Amino acid sequence: MSSKFDAYQKRRLLSSYLSVVVSIALVLFMVGVLGLILLKSTFVANKVKEKVAITLFLKDNVSTKNRNSFKESIQKEEFTRTIIYTSKEKAATIYSEEIGEDFLKFLGKNPLKNGIDIYLKADFVTPEKMQELEDRFLKNAFVSDVSYDKPLINLLTKNIKRISFWLLVVCGFFGLIAMILINSSIRLSIYSKRFNIKTMQMVGATKGFIRRPFIWQSIKLGIIGALLALTGLGVLIYYVDQLAPSLHLVKDYVTLGYLVGGVLISAFLITWISTYFATQRFLNLKTDELYY
Repeated sequence: MSSKFDAYQKRRLLSSYLSVVVSIALVLFMVGVLGLILLKSTFVANKVKEKVAITLFLKDNVSTKNRNSFKESIQKEEFTRTIIYTSKEKAATIYSEEIGEDFLKFLGKNPLKNGIDIYLKADFVTPEKMQELEDRFLKNAFVSDVSYDKPLINLLTKNIKRISFWLLVVCGFFGLIAMILINSSIRLSIYSKRFNIKTMQMVGATKGFIRRPFIWQSIKLGIIGALLALTGLGVLIYYVDQLAPSLHLVKDYVTLGYLVGGVLISAFLITWISTYFATQRFLNLKTDELYY
C-alpha cells in the first residue's frame, strides 16, 4: 500500500514539474517572439533610414581636383555610409530618359549641376541632425544648394518612434502576463508541499534553509523551460529566415545573443522571484491556515 502511495506521489510530483516546465517554456517562447520583433524592428527601421540621401549640388566653377578632394573628405565623415557622385552630363541623360525626350535640344545648354548623394548612417537620419548637416554644407564654398525630403524624414521619424513605443508597451504587457503565469504555476507546485514547509519550520529550520531547495529546483525547471523555448524560437527563426532572407535572422549573431541571454536571464529572475515570494507566503501562514 505504501509503495503504491509513493508511486502516486512521484507521479503527482512529476506532473507538477512538467506543468511548470511547459508553462515556463510557452510563456518564454511568447516573450522571445516579442523580443525578436522588437530587436528586428530596429534593424528594419535602420535599413529604411539608410536609404535616405541628402544631395549636394556643386557650383560649376569647382575644379575636378577640388571636387575629388571634397568627395574624399565627405566619405571620411562619421555620418557617411556611402556617397554617389552624379555628373551633370549623366544627370541630363537620366532626366531625358525619364521624360522621354532630349530637353537639351530645346534649352541649348545643360542647366543641371554636378551632385553628390550622401547616404547617411541610420543614427543621423533625424530632422534635427539633417538640418544641422544642411546648414553646414550650405556654408561650404563648393556647394550651391542642398536638397533632401524633409516631410519624409519627419514622417519617418514620427512613425518609427510611435511603432517603437507601442512595441515596448506590448512587450511590457506580455512580460507582466508571463510573470503572472509562471508565478501561478510555481505557487501551485509549492502549494502541494506546504505541509512539508510548515513541518520543517516547526522543527527549527530557518526560512532561508527551507526556501533554498525550492528556489534551486524552480531555477532548474526555469532553465529547462528556457531551453525548450529557445529550441522553439530556433525553429521559428530558421523558418522565417527561409521566407525572408533579407532580415538576416540566422546570421545576426548580436540579435541572437541578446535573445538567448534575455530568455535565460528572464527564466532565472522570474523563477527565483516567484519562488521566493511563494515560499515566503507559506512560511508566514499559521498551521490552521494551511487547510484553506
